[in-house]
Amino acid sequence: MDRPGALGRPAPEMIGEPLDTSAAIALTDPDGRVTAWSTGARRLLGYVPSEIIGSLAADLFVPPATFSAGKQGERGEQGKQEEQGNHTTVVRHRDGRQLTAEVLTAPLIEGDPRAGILLVFTPDVSQVTHGDDRLMRWVFAQSPVGLVIYGRDRKLLRANHDIERMIEQREDEVRGLRPSEIQEQPAIEGRIDRVVATGESDSLECYVKVPGESRAHAWVEDLFPLKDETGYVHAVAVAVFDYSQQYGSRERLALVDEARTRIGTSLDVAGTAHELAEVAVPRFADSITVELLDSVFQGDQPPPVPPGGVTLRRAAQLPGPVDPTETVSGPGETHFHTESSPPARCLSTSRAVLHQAADSEITAWLAADPVQAEQARRHGLHSLIAAPLKARDRALGVVLLIRHTASREPFTEDDLFVTENLVARAAICIDNARRYARERGIALALQRSLLAHRPETQHAVEVASRYLPSEGGAGVGGDWFDVIPLPCARVGLVVGDVVGHGINASATMGRLRTAVRTLADIDMPPDELLTHLDDIVTHATPEGDADSSEIAADLGATCLYTIYDPVSRRLTLATAGHPAPTLVSPDGTVRSIDLPTGPPLGLGSLPFEAAELEVPEGSSLVLFTDGLLETRARDIDEGLEALRNALEHPTAAATSSVTPPPEALCDSVLEAMLPEAGGPAQPDDIALVIARTRALDEDHVAQWDLPRDPAIVAEARKNASQQLTEWGVEDAAFTTELVVSELVTNAIRHATEPIRLRLIRQPHSLICEVSDGSTTTPHLRRARLFDEGGRGLLLVAQLTPRWGTRHHAHGKTIWAEQTLSPAP
Repeated sequence: MDRPGALGRPAPEMIGEPLDTSAAIALTDPDGRVTAWSTGARRLLGYVPSEIIGSLAADLFVPPATFSAGKQGERGEQGKQEEQGNHTTVVRHRDGRQLTAEVLTAPLIEGDPRAGILLVFTPDVSQVTHGDDRLMRWVFAQSPVGLVIYGRDRKLLRANHDIERMIEQREDEVRGLRPSEIQEQPAIEGRIDRVVATGESDSLECYVKVPGESRAHAWVEDLFPLKDETGYVHAVAVAVFDYSQQYGSRERLALVDEARTRIGTSLDVAGTAHELAEVAVPRFADSITVELLDSVFQGDQPPPVPPGGVTLRRAAQLPGPVDPTETVSGPGETHFHTESSPPARCLSTSRAVLHQAADSEITAWLAADPVQAEQARRHGLHSLIAAPLKARDRALGVVLLIRHTASREPFTEDDLFVTENLVARAAICIDNARRYARERGIALALQRSLLAHRPETQHAVEVASRYLPSEGGAGVGGDWFDVIPLPCARVGLVVGDVVGHGINASATMGRLRTAVRTLADIDMPPDELLTHLDDIVTHATPEGDADSSEIAADLGATCLYTIYDPVSRRLTLATAGHPAPTLVSPDGTVRSIDLPTGPPLGLGSLPFEAAELEVPEGSSLVLFTDGLLETRARDIDEGLEALRNALEHPTAAATSSVTPPPEALCDSVLEAMLPEAGGPAQPDDIALVIARTRALDEDHVAQWDLPRDPAIVAEARKNASQQLTEWGVEDAAFTTELVVSELVTNAIRHATEPIRLRLIRQPHSLICEVSDGSTTTPHLRRARLFDEGGRGLLLVAQLTPRWGTRHHAHGKTIWAEQTLSPAP
């Protein structure tokens, strides 16, 4: 039977009322049509009297049987003749299911064929407890879980009372409809097809708004097949659970877990605040505002929150669905919150506060802030949470979480707990970023104060430099450089790298830079300077010092020192574990300078060796730290090759001449070597120095070889005076003659040949040099009253601002420098 009432037409009006008995009893007329139907029969087979009375009783049996008082003992066409007595047979339920039952058949009046037949149905006892009986029907009808059965064609067959309540429709109103025709949830139809095809259970989570509820919430739908004994799927049952509470708890835990991995990835105050905003919106709130005390941005320790109102600076804001024409204040703006506002109150109490839109506190707050009131009205604000950002017993700021979407539930007390955990995590990360910003600022200020901002006046080279601190979380490193003017128009160029980062590395860098300047001031050659510097580093920390680990950055530091002489155009270089510089010739040829590489400073194992080469005027010497080579390359060799390509093919802005000026070349190199925008952060500090060499020609240098003869002193004075006249600096002739006389006389008396006098003219100074073949260093002393000597160097020291001695492979040079008056 495919539908109710399929057994036949209704009973005639002369048939009396059905028997009202708990037994499953039916009466038939002589033709076998049902005339009475008991309540027990309705419960057993599912038919109400109006559906069964008048129908053939034979259709209740499988296969159909004949029940006619006038034909007892005969066999009809529809089935087997039924004998009087008890028979175990199969009967058909109203919904098509088959039940095993014992049926008693007997005539109402013995021997009277016109009296009709009595049928008494007794169901199989096993089916009372295990079959589809009243208990099963009660489970389906009274289950607190929504139950619905769909046919293989996805049409609804049965729905219990809970489903009827959810969809606000009766079962007979939706029977035969597909899920998409009842309520919009297209995903379930595909799941039904999958269960029918595979015969396996399935599950579906959805977020649906059902009729009669103001907002959508979470549901779980468990789908399972209904199979017969052969495994054939006749229908699919769906159990529907309201999963809102479990879903909310799961989402809160997932949110807190996600915060542990997404908040605090960068040591940046504003960046950490933005990470908090991205975690919370839209998953937990519709909009969020993170405001901090101004001192937090500066890296300073935040002061105690004063009573009354508080001024906060916005660090991050993610609004909900705003009007495109609305102006939303961005990060960096300051806001004053009155004492009664939720942000100020949560700061004063150090506890998160929860409010609904109708609360008097919110009404008063919005009345005092028209802009906030307009936004609340426009977006339909209905709840908010204000939570303090607090770390290490110090208030950092406030987080304001707002819900204003009509489909979202207002904040609850459970959300307060989640907010406090979320904000506590963010507060620690923001405070770490604040402390890092402070330490980085101190280290960077220390390092920049020790670096050479503007090279001192010198005319040997044209210098451009760049220093870029690392962009990662390691902190400021110990990269450094310096340009040191040396006597006799020479210049010293130094670049170094201290192992490690932070204040210790910066302090170590400062010590090394000071030591290099001190050693360069006494005019040491590069190899000797590095030897003394290595000795300083080696003995910087006595053995057994408990604090020696704090200055371990000294060990492993590298340094490159070079001296350029513009008169001879010669470079003298030595390195302590530092990459060799690169030389760009005036014709654009690029090559790395080959020089012996000594060990890093502090190891004290091998000696340092110097290399010397002559370079053409206009060459560019490129000194750098290894951070420049590590920007895009995997190893040093790849980095050197990339640097060589950057120098050989400078950018268009740097190609105004064959050899680009140092400033343009610096920019071109960094543009080619630095990571691309949006790529990985710069891993290490970068120090870059480019020096273009100059040369002093014959118009600026004059020299004479002198014999070891006291009579030559007068001629030397005369030659010097004539040269000054040619240079147009006659005002310096008197002092220069005295200096030449004293230095040449000392060389003739106390030194050996060869003796050479050289004058070097610079724009603002004049240098007088006397070289000899002796390695004895003269000393300045004060002569006594009757001494015949000892006054020469004292006189030179009084007449000139600077003088000194420089040793070289073939002897020494005593020099004196005097300042020239500016030209009128």
